[in-house]
Amino acid sequence: MQLANLDFAVLAAYVVGLMFLAYYVSREKAGHDKNTDDYFLAGHSLPWWAIGASLVASNISAEQIIGMSGSGYAIGLAIASYEWMAAITLIIVGGFFLPVFLKRKIYTMPQFLQQRYDSRVRLIMALFWLAVYVFVNLTAVLWLGALAVNTMTGLSLELSMLLLALLAMAYSLYGGLKAVAFTDIVQVVLLVIGGLILSFIALNMLGDGSGVVAGFSRLTTELPEKFDMILSPDSPHYASLPGISVLVGGMWVMNLSYWGFNQYIIQRALAAQSLNEARKGIAFAAFLKLLMPILVVLPGIAAVILVPDLAKPDQAYPHMMALMPIGLKGLIFAALVAAILSSLASMTNSISTIFTMDLYAQAKPDRTQHHYVKVGRIASFVAMIVALITAKPLLGDSEQAFQFIQEFTGFFTPGIVVLFLLGLFWKKATAAGAICAAVGSFVLSLVFKFAWPELPFMDRVGVVFLACFALAVMVSLLDKNAGEQPNAVQLDGIDFSASVSYKLCTVIITLILIGLYTVWW
Repeated sequence: MQLANLDFAVLAAYVVGLMFLAYYVSREKAGHDKNTDDYFLAGHSLPWWAIGASLVASNISAEQIIGMSGSGYAIGLAIASYEWMAAITLIIVGGFFLPVFLKRKIYTMPQFLQQRYDSRVRLIMALFWLAVYVFVNLTAVLWLGALAVNTMTGLSLELSMLLLALLAMAYSLYGGLKAVAFTDIVQVVLLVIGGLILSFIALNMLGDGSGVVAGFSRLTTELPEKFDMILSPDSPHYASLPGISVLVGGMWVMNLSYWGFNQYIIQRALAAQSLNEARKGIAFAAFLKLLMPILVVLPGIAAVILVPDLAKPDQAYPHMMALMPIGLKGLIFAALVAAILSSLASMTNSISTIFTMDLYAQAKPDRTQHHYVKVGRIASFVAMIVALITAKPLLGDSEQAFQFIQEFTGFFTPGIVVLFLLGLFWKKATAAGAICAAVGSFVLSLVFKFAWPELPFMDRVGVVFLACFALAVMVSLLDKNAGEQPNAVQLDGIDFSASVSYKLCTVIITLILIGLYTVWW
């Protein structure tokens, strides 16, 4: 199950090339020192192809590849809804949210919340996101990435996590977002090529020499239950993906929160050269999301036949890689490592952005740009150390880490979506209403989890969203400062019009999704 010398050579070539590219693109002109705009927003220089690649590379990491493949092994193609529904969500974000964020020239999501509400909302959400990024997202990427490295190389989980952390920090600490975004182009190319090769070879194995079509036909014939996109209530996995709710329920709330208001995702679009360039990047990322289930879910389903009786579903992808020929195994492993490093670098950069701009700079507003960049680098380093220490205790016993992440974040996402949607599109939303939505999301989610345990978490997310929405509206209307807020977003001053190409992409993606769900209903 371990790598051969040729595989290690392929991996080493990738690492060396990555470091060279990162330092090359992040170098500065003589006499110019990085400022906060350079370090946190790449100097607003990102073109569409870098934005789209970086969006997907930041998203698709260990918790996606290992976790979703594991869920494909346990549940089937239904888990692909997270990817396919994300495609249309991205289009919505580019059409309606980005114009506001770019018009306001913000660094972070908490900064927007201060502009729209007040400093209390900014502080609460900054602290929340820092905690989630460090103790949920960063730990998950490290742990699941280490699981793959351990399976393929035999290195201990602790040493595997340490090596991944060191490689990610080696280029992201110096180069900032620009180094992360431009190296993500290579990461995505490698990820797509490696994933396609793995799926092709797996299906060819299943076809017993008759080709990938025969292999896919065997999967659908022997495992028809793994190709139900909409699970029925009698499915053992209904609690994870409750039927039609993936199309009209809580998944919309989860996706809007992740793709629209999540700092380490939206930060790439905030660094765009222009709104039009950001939208082209968003559309590019949406098409890549349609492709992702072929790369990460299909190998997990194939593993049910090729490597049955696994101890844990999350072992599916590493075991499938182990079946690959020498050389190609190294390429596919390099693709996985690329995805892991990209997400680690993206998360630590966003952690440093929020800590520096939303907390430190607010407390010490008179420091130099060079000082803030230095603080950002220290914050990245500390966050990685904390994640290294806490990853195993938090995730060591998890059966399906991807589902764990979704359910945990589902406690907070309803309130996040409410306070942003009302902040963006309702001029009467007050800071008190926003705080009630944020706090109420956790409290109500906790109440529903224990008082109504049989309610699927995705349905719970939808119910809590509606409750928080009503709560925020009620509190805003009863607030002593009720009425149109002086810091409300003036939508009539923002250009929401989209190009013909963006509208065409919207139509194409919508039709593809309709076709996919019609075929695999």
